[in-house]
Amino acid sequence: MRNPIAKAKKLSYNKMNRCALLRCCQCIFKKHALKGRICTMEQNKKKTLRIGMLGFGAMGRTHTWAVQNLPFFYEYLPFAAEVVGVCTTSQEKSERVATEFGMKIATANEDDLINSPDVDVIDICTPNIYHFETLKKAIAAGKHVLCEKPLCISAAEAEEIATLPIADGQICGMVFNNRWLAPVMRAKQLIDEGRIGRILSFEGKYLHNSAADVNRPAGWKQDSTICGGGVLFDLGSHVIDLLGFLCGRLCEVSGMSQIAYPTRKGRDGNDWQTNADESFYMTGRTLSGACGTITVGKLQVGTNDDLSFEIYGEKGALRFSLMEPNWLYYYDNTATSAPMGGIRGFTRIECVGRYPNLTFPSPKAPAGWLYGHLSSMHAFLSSVAEGEPFAPSLSDGRYVQEVMETAYSSDQIGGLRLEVPPCS
Repeated sequence: MRNPIAKAKKLSYNKMNRCALLRCCQCIFKKHALKGRICTMEQNKKKTLRIGMLGFGAMGRTHTWAVQNLPFFYEYLPFAAEVVGVCTTSQEKSERVATEFGMKIATANEDDLINSPDVDVIDICTPNIYHFETLKKAIAAGKHVLCEKPLCISAAEAEEIATLPIADGQICGMVFNNRWLAPVMRAKQLIDEGRIGRILSFEGKYLHNSAADVNRPAGWKQDSTICGGGVLFDLGSHVIDLLGFLCGRLCEVSGMSQIAYPTRKGRDGNDWQTNADESFYMTGRTLSGACGTITVGKLQVGTNDDLSFEIYGEKGALRFSLMEPNWLYYYDNTATSAPMGGIRGFTRIECVGRYPNLTFPSPKAPAGWLYGHLSSMHAFLSSVAEGEPFAPSLSDGRYVQEVMETAYSSDQIGGLRLEVPPCS
């Protein structure tokens, strides 16, 4: 906004008395005040999307952060958003969270949020075993739904969810947040532009070290009765979706699981029998014929949150590591190789903070892990506000579930290669 005083000073004091100058300033201030009121009225016309958060562990906290911080990062949002309620396993915790984060509804019963007329969106961040029933209830209630991965704990459950009737304008989607990292989005653009040609092979990894210490107490993600599957569900679901997004869907897989420490300490200090895979190894073939490997695990000493992929095509290659979230590496095989190597070699593309529609901070500012969740939440709520389809969809979640179940089946019969059932 221009400085109204500066504009007024342009007028000659010799030709204008003090009263005239005052009237001029008042007029200019009124004009800008009216403009401000118009902007405020336009903002007030935005629909406020009221979100009910189911679960408030790491993901519930992350999603709440994303919702509350969207206005800082995106200047022209087509919606306003508010997390109005939270459901956890105890009323006491829910009330504490609601007070801390300014939520209106605190409950230990998810139905209070699912059936509330004051909630538009249900965000599912609960342990895997609860997703199926919650999804059915939320979809039947007509709520928009965002569900953390994996979709369910079995392919049969996933098929039922993916085929449920969805009302016109009802948006339901999955959280595969790594699709929304800037280097991944740039990789997708390069692949779609044909820069690396037909994809021939791939390698995907997601490695943690959280299970490397046998003395660390086991949590619910190590208990298959709650999580439905081990590290394949927790980390493998991300890699399967990511490679499907970039390389195309898998049609054949083989699998091999690993439990390095069959006995661990439970949270009560007593011995506890590990019943969920701690590492998982896959081979796979896509519908287009590309072949590759997927390795996921929590036994890998020296790793942190090491998600990475390498994709090799006829004309080029791509590499990415989440531990270097600002860069995508691109190799152009059509570049000249002479003399002495010519100009061939991996180019480091500076994706940094260049996210679509992001207005803060500067595109030069380094990005981090939270950006994927922020970008995912922005895309989902924009789809809800504008009534546009959202991907990754529940059908994408079903595909990931089918791949994981097929890999587990392969593991049970000695790692033989099996076909992944087709799903839309």
